Amino acid sequence: MSYPVEHKTVFVLDKGPLFARSCKQSIEYDVMSKTKTPGIIPAAPIMKSMWTCNVETLIEYMRVVFDIFPAKRMIRVVVGDEVLNEWQQKDQNIQQVMLALGQAGPPEPKSKEDENVVRGLTQAVQVLCELTPLQQELDRDLIHNKGRIICLTTAKSESQMRAFEECVSDAILQHNQLAEDSDSMLPISHCELVLIHVTPVGDETKITERQSREISSYLNGEVHVTQSGKFLYNKLIQLVQSHYGLSSTTVTGIPMKEEQNASSSANYDVELLHPSQAHDDLMKSAHSDGLVIASKEGLPTESVTLKWCTPKSNIVELQYCTCAARITPVDVNSRPSSCLTNFLLSGRAVMLEQPRKSGTKVISHMLASHGGEIFIHAINTARSLLEDPPSISEGCGGRVTDYRINDFKEFMKENRLAPALPEMMTTGTNYLNRAKTHLERMSRFWPLVIGETIIFNMASHIDPLPTIIVKEKLDDEDVLECQKAIYHVVGMETRNEPLPSSSAGPRGKGPKRDEQYKQMWAELESLIRAHADSSPQHQRVLECLLKCKKPTDDARSSPKKTKEEKSEKDPSTDQSYAWHELDRFQKMTEKEKQEMNKSEGGASSAKKARLSTDETQFKTKGAGNLLSLWTDRIKSVHSKRHVEFSGRAQSDGNQAELYQNLNKQLQENSGMEVSTSSQKGMGIQKKM
Repeated sequence: MSYPVEHKTVFVLDKGPLFARSCKQSIEYDVMSKTKTPGIIPAAPIMKSMWTCNVETLIEYMRVVFDIFPAKRMIRVVVGDEVLNEWQQKDQNIQQVMLALGQAGPPEPKSKEDENVVRGLTQAVQVLCELTPLQQELDRDLIHNKGRIICLTTAKSESQMRAFEECVSDAILQHNQLAEDSDSMLPISHCELVLIHVTPVGDETKITERQSREISSYLNGEVHVTQSGKFLYNKLIQLVQSHYGLSSTTVTGIPMKEEQNASSSANYDVELLHPSQAHDDLMKSAHSDGLVIASKEGLPTESVTLKWCTPKSNIVELQYCTCAARITPVDVNSRPSSCLTNFLLSGRAVMLEQPRKSGTKVISHMLASHGGEIFIHAINTARSLLEDPPSISEGCGGRVTDYRINDFKEFMKENRLAPALPEMMTTGTNYLNRAKTHLERMSRFWPLVIGETIIFNMASHIDPLPTIIVKEKLDDEDVLECQKAIYHVVGMETRNEPLPSSSAGPRGKGPKRDEQYKQMWAELESLIRAHADSSPQHQRVLECLLKCKKPTDDARSSPKKTKEEKSEKDPSTDQSYAWHELDRFQKMTEKEKQEMNKSEGGASSAKKARLSTDETQFKTKGAGNLLSLWTDRIKSVHSKRHVEFSGRAQSDGNQAELYQNLNKQLQENSGMEVSTSSQKGMGIQKKM
């Protein structure tokens, strides 16, 4: 059994004569000097000693730990050779430590006890070897004894700091040997040494900070440098957060009545410390941006801001919480902290929301007291398991009925996993990869939404093609069944049978029948092409599909065409499409012809007049009516019945040069060049 390092912490206070000096930071106590009344002499400044600052920061460190971890985190204090408290629970309180510090007294300015730090560190190692009440309940052979030593001292040089580290390392080695033969001591498996070099405010120091480093296999050491007074306080609060995994939450917008004027109120902020687990869900959410700010208490740490919500009742309602942790204020003596604490201890709860510039209010935390202790509760902002199952419509895809829920049930039944039998494990086959491959093949083409598919909505017409095509191998009978399904769809298109509509237009009308068949053929090709590489039999099914499609669609999707063939335009293809449309028009019923004429007769005559008379190809398929199709065909035939002017056929640009030999004869006679401008003047513009 291994308790964490923070289970046992030992503070070592340097009681040397240097700590009897002033910290050089004055205390503001003269209220009269702030009024700027004439004739009043300001009082002399009062400054604390460095020893007093060390004791106050030690007590503040202990207060934070004992408020949040009242039982399983223990602290002992060593001053010189004297240990001020024990590991027993009755001694783990601030009152006991303050009483012992009062009996120990402050350091003497003229004292010569420079070796008290070495003795204190040795005594701290011995204290760590002693068993705590929690460790006494376990088998000592299974316990990994870990701890931390924090020493507040002032060193003269870097070599003295290294001497302190060597002293602790040697002491651990010696006490581990003694603990092997003792029933009341445990050998130290790991220790963290934190040396804090403290100087008066404004003084320079020759000591440099060092990050945590490994001194030996059982000892890690780090060095911190800070000034006394409020700087030492900020450093200890920063360390207690890192040592015990604490986070800060600033409650903003707390309404409080003014102390001088009870009729008016103002908003205040209170910063709280608590375990960082209370922020885990908040940091994982998508709304954590902008919540983390710098500490408003002047600490070198960051804090999460949460806004106060006015409570509507005194009863703590049952909330679905993911975490609950004790809290303690950073400034316990301030008036806002005292008012908030008294408000919560009266039995009322405070809801905390995330400050957002827009959108709905998100309540993520709650402050409430239980048994005289105040807790922060992390409220689940996502769906709770205690609620009804979430509606499927809240995801992508649209309405609930749009999902292929029934098809997905069948899909899950067909792809269920079963435990492998013992004799199957000896064959050497990787059944897990085999199952993954099967699932990948079954889901290569599987639309999630009904509105995105046509072929799966007309399963009765194309069965059993969707079931057969996903097989790993096909035989001749399977290929024949797939071909029958494709021919059946071709017959449906020939008879102009309606297809199930996949989506509706803005006025409730679905797409045209031609568009439906076009989408159906494209979707069917995607399904078959996704499995075409599985075997040659699958390729046969794809070839059958491509032969049965329209010529235009076949030309567009045939895999045998090259990129150059796809980029070229063939006028004969457009003409064949025109005749195909004419044949389809003749096969239509009278009602369908009337509907087609109504849809195509809405174009104005002015728009038809703007069409170029030289155009011999269609710009878009189905854009013209029967008259335009016939007119374009006649023009394409007539354009091939006359011989093109040879000069225009051989010229490179828009002009054809006349009398080409004349320029050559003039050069032979006179030897002069004819200007290029005269050549351009003798040109003639091409005419239709």
